[in-house]
Amino acid sequence: MDIVLRRTGGDDPHFQMLVADLDKDLWARYPAIQQNFTPFNKIERSARVIVAYSQNIPVGCGCFRQMEDEETLEIKRMYVRPESRGKGIAKLVLLELEKWGKDEGFTQAKLETGNNQPEALAVYSGAHYKQIPNYPPYVHIAESICMAKKLV
Repeated sequence: MDIVLRRTGGDDPHFQMLVADLDKDLWARYPAIQQNFTPFNKIERSARVIVAYSQNIPVGCGCFRQMEDEETLEIKRMYVRPESRGKGIAKLVLLELEKWGKDEGFTQAKLETGNNQPEALAVYSGAHYKQIPNYPPYVHIAESICMAKKLV
């Protein structure tokens, strides 16, 4: 499977379409609490976005934004369509986001995922992310799992 990765921004229509699918998936996994995450998942136009394509069809995405300090980025909105999972697409997107972040001078990546997302946890663990204490605004959310990795 040939995967093409494209760098774009938060207003990209393919990214917006994939994020809508991601939101449906998250509502199915976390029906009792997903409304609490909506304010944290807003993506600005300035976000650095990767969209993955297979045969010119958007199949996955992810993005990052700067966190509270100038050296840390936050990985957000990682998603691969169910029919395209298990093919390494999420890892490719994640590695490209890390590369882009390093190119921009970031030295650390953080992210938040959930305990009902074993696929995401496997990708992040496989990419050497380590669990850290939950950072704001996820500090008191039992379902949240926060992870970090040094970008070297």
